[in-house]
Amino acid sequence: MPTDPVGRFLAALDPEHREAVAASPREEQERLAAAWERELESDTELDTLDELSPPAAEAEAARRVLESGTD
Repeated sequence: MPTDPVGRFLAALDPEHREAVAASPREEQERLAAAWERELESDTELDTLDELSPPAAEAEAARRVLESGTD
């Protein structure tokens, strides 16, 4: 299991998005990973999901970050 934020973010993505993000510049990967970590920390709905299934919470946060396209 990756321990750096980018590696953890990539692991949370579905295979299609993982491939696309992995092909992007490292700076963009780091920006998305930071947004993903903020999403995990700030969303209370994800806190509940995290208690039930941490991988599902991480995948949902990753999906939201890619959908929003914002940091």
